[in-house]
Amino acid sequence: MLFARWFAVAATASLPIVGGLAAVPFSATESPAAASCGDEADLTVLPSPFAPWKGAPLRVMVVAEKPLDGTLSLVAPDGSAAATSPHRQGAGPYSWFAEVAAPAAGTWHATLASAGCGPITREIVVAAQKTQPPATPPGRIWQVRGSWNSTTEALFSAWIEKLFDAPPDQDLSWKVWSEVLQDQSRNFLFNYLGRGEDNGKSGLRPDCADFVYFLRAYFAYKMGLPFGYSNCSRGFGGRPPKCYQWFDIDHPEVTRPPPPPEPEAASATPAAAPPAPPPKLLGLFGRSDQADTPPTPPAGPVAPPKPKRPTNFAEYLRDVGDVVHTGAVRVSGNDDNTDFYTISLSQKTLRPGTVYADPYGHVLMLVHLVPESNGTPGVFLAVDAEPDGSITRKRFWRGNFLFVHDPALGGPGFKRFRPIVGGKDSPLRRLSNAEIAKNPQYGDFSLEQSQISVEDFYDRMDDVMSPEPLDPVKAMTDAIASLNEQVRTRVTSIENGRKYLEKQAGITAMPDGASIFETTGAWEDYSTPARDFRLLIASDVVRNFPDRLVRRADRYAIPPGKSSEDVKRELQGVLTSELASRKISYTRSDGSQWTLTLKDVLDRAADFEMAYNPNDCAELRWAAPEGSQEAATCKRRAPQAQRAKMSSDYRNWFRERHWPTHS
Repeated sequence: MLFARWFAVAATASLPIVGGLAAVPFSATESPAAASCGDEADLTVLPSPFAPWKGAPLRVMVVAEKPLDGTLSLVAPDGSAAATSPHRQGAGPYSWFAEVAAPAAGTWHATLASAGCGPITREIVVAAQKTQPPATPPGRIWQVRGSWNSTTEALFSAWIEKLFDAPPDQDLSWKVWSEVLQDQSRNFLFNYLGRGEDNGKSGLRPDCADFVYFLRAYFAYKMGLPFGYSNCSRGFGGRPPKCYQWFDIDHPEVTRPPPPPEPEAASATPAAAPPAPPPKLLGLFGRSDQADTPPTPPAGPVAPPKPKRPTNFAEYLRDVGDVVHTGAVRVSGNDDNTDFYTISLSQKTLRPGTVYADPYGHVLMLVHLVPESNGTPGVFLAVDAEPDGSITRKRFWRGNFLFVHDPALGGPGFKRFRPIVGGKDSPLRRLSNAEIAKNPQYGDFSLEQSQISVEDFYDRMDDVMSPEPLDPVKAMTDAIASLNEQVRTRVTSIENGRKYLEKQAGITAMPDGASIFETTGAWEDYSTPARDFRLLIASDVVRNFPDRLVRRADRYAIPPGKSSEDVKRELQGVLTSELASRKISYTRSDGSQWTLTLKDVLDRAADFEMAYNPNDCAELRWAAPEGSQEAATCKRRAPQAQRAKMSSDYRNWFRERHWPTHS
């Protein structure tokens, strides 16, 4: 690996290429000790925008693979320190950020000073006039000018971590994803290309699967990297999802095909493919996992519509969103024909930007690791997109990240985007699992997650997040805090449904069978069956925590002179106290507030098996007892036909914690 890598900041094509991207000539001041430290740190320096000039803020990001301690300084042409950043982010890769709002024209110096190492300095030339942004060839959305490798992957991780950075105990959410990208304090790549490309609003509201693809595409667009996506099935008839077609950025006109047929339908060979769905630039995209039904052949011959070439990045994302869904993320780990590959479970592999495939049709992305400290458990933080388009940060734990082995559901677990290689004179393609395993830039493909039991998966994640023995009380309190976070998020969902009912006189249609978990429209936006299913599992985790301590006593710092059974009894007392002290409030039908303790929520677990219908009043959705003062303000109930469906086999799915699959 090179001692330091220097990216972008070029308006001419004659500059040398480093790591596939245009590099700026620089002079550096390095001592022999600094070079040694640099080799170990594997340092990368990236200025923003692509072509710095005095009319735009100058941002600099420094990324290292090793935990190098240091302070980043931006030194102006007159020799003054215009900005410093002693704060190092991340747990691998590690990063520093510094910004100058109005940089003077001339030669700047980005210097990382580290104890035990000499200063590492790079030059950045800030122009007096704005130069031309990188050119885009006719018919392309962006020009591929770089490659995916360990350097660009580290930059992607650091960008993601910065984008969703906040103290771990802070609630973090946005109504739409564009709010995150337009926050210049978060988005290091805001207007990076110098075209004002982030100033407008696209109206795109990605769901959970769209969201992770959109983030990867956005980074690739800014950095000139390859990108592609697959057209996959969702799984049908007991078979896992499969991918059938792949579309790369070199061919943006071949987009928005009809859904791929399931195996039975494929053998039928219909006369013509059904038309592609109409463009949906504004409003919600379709839900990630709709009920799988083989496509119905048209009544007569129908010419397939000619694909419409996207003309800008927002239109390209629209096309991506019309095709991808969570089935693409749940393809089995031993399949090469997919956009993701499975990894082993370690702090090195579980980096920001890593994707989690929930077996039941949800997708999240890791954004930060909070290290274990003084007996307090470490925790991974992740973000996801909800059906209403909102973005929320949440913590990894058993109540949020579900994991099961079921061949019909595909391959769940942590995965990374499959590297795309090629370009120039060779077509773009994705590396196979075997190629990734042998590639010195990656080498992290693993089928470990498909080969361990469910309990082993969660035990392994506990070990990764918290390598040292945990304080039992702190560990249980952390689990309760995670449950509390989940309940608070549900407050927002129920309130959105209550406000929707105030404006709608009609009844929201209820899907049949397993489709209550995966559909489109108002039911998907305002019902909560998937969230309540996870909430019930989360409640089990907290309620059973004292027993878990006995099972894994080696993971906890049992005080001298006490047995695990002694600590279990103490935890049961702490559990009772903590559940009673934590409270949430929701808005009843008449606009008044009602307060519940976390203990109330757990005590009502059985009633939450039927609390997901958006046609019910908020009081019923919080399982208010019949005839109680709490329920007295309820003015609306779901139709009896819907209640009957909810109380049939549907309720058993929740009671048995067994997610139904389509047959």
